[in-house]
Amino acid sequence: MIWTVFATHVRRLLHNRVELLLTFVVPVMFFSIFAMIFARGVGTTPRVTVVVVDEAGTPHSVRLAQSVSENPGLRSMSDKDPKRWTRGEAEQMVRRGGVSMAVVLRQENDHLVADLLADASDQVAGQVVSAIVTRSLAVESARVSIERRGSVAHSEVAPASYAEPVPDSHPLPDQDSYPLPDQEASFVRLVDVMGGTKTNSVISMYAAGIAVMFLLFGATTGGGVLLEEKESQTLERLLSTRLTMDQLLLGKWFYLTVTGCLQVSVMFLWGQSVFGVDLFGHLDGFLMMTLVTASAAAAFGLLLATLCRTRGQLNALSVIVVLTMSALGGSMVPRYVMSPELRQAGLWTFNAWALDGYDKVFWRELPVAELSPQLAVLVSCGFVFLILARLLATRWETQ
Repeated sequence: MIWTVFATHVRRLLHNRVELLLTFVVPVMFFSIFAMIFARGVGTTPRVTVVVVDEAGTPHSVRLAQSVSENPGLRSMSDKDPKRWTRGEAEQMVRRGGVSMAVVLRQENDHLVADLLADASDQVAGQVVSAIVTRSLAVESARVSIERRGSVAHSEVAPASYAEPVPDSHPLPDQDSYPLPDQEASFVRLVDVMGGTKTNSVISMYAAGIAVMFLLFGATTGGGVLLEEKESQTLERLLSTRLTMDQLLLGKWFYLTVTGCLQVSVMFLWGQSVFGVDLFGHLDGFLMMTLVTASAAAAFGLLLATLCRTRGQLNALSVIVVLTMSALGGSMVPRYVMSPELRQAGLWTFNAWALDGYDKVFWRELPVAELSPQLAVLVSCGFVFLILARLLATRWETQ
């Protein structure tokens, strides 16, 4: 009976040109538009999460590290943990997404050099941190120069045992007003620890965002067939046969899950053929994330359908809920440009968990075992949504 329900929906899809267009063509069009727009980056300046590593260990590097950590434009992990970070640990934090950038201070030929270990997927952090570190380095260089001139002047006035303190007629520079010398920029080096050998992996993130959003719309549209069957009294005739409500819901969930997997696969195949997304190089992680994401979206569509009384209610509710979840979860705007509060709010949507999983697969290239948090949340969401949908569908059996 489950297979009969599934086969019926397949035939219905194949004979409905509008539904085929909305399922497979419109998402690809929107993905192409957003990919061409966002491939150039976005121009916002949020607070950037960084970790500061002081390899030089000099008084000047200590002051510079403190200046960078206390900058209001950054959120430093170094303040939360007194542990002395190493370059390797900081690089791993960037690779795993724990921080946006790592600032490594080291000594090179009597100069203090700052290596900025960056994740190229965050197109804002590099510019923000580079400007802050360059200015801080310029201020510290001026401070050192003034201290050295004061030391020389002190030694020329009198022997050390008799010399009076020389008043400092050169006040230390203020970080906001000190001019930015060009030579300091040469000692700030941006090191891409993620994207140096990748081919358009950032585009895969936009493909995932658009795919998840249209998965939700497709699932709510498919779930709305329940309401159409109720209004036409087809549902009562189906339940009067050997078909149970459990079988009906599972058959529809199975159909929506398979359709969702095909929809996302078409999206990424298009991305590989046109935009160079490396799909086959990450096939195992892609299949796992796509299966659990499509199943959770299918269950969510059924939940909304059983929650509503009419198709009109479902259409209105689905637009509001899906667009809100997509906006907070990162399907429309990358989450790295959001405030910390919005990022936390986004974790209440399974869009964010799905996109984090695709990010681990295509950009960070982490092993499949690292997907366990995302897979666990998405599977749990799908299970809970199905249970709630079944409970809400009970009213149709008793009417």
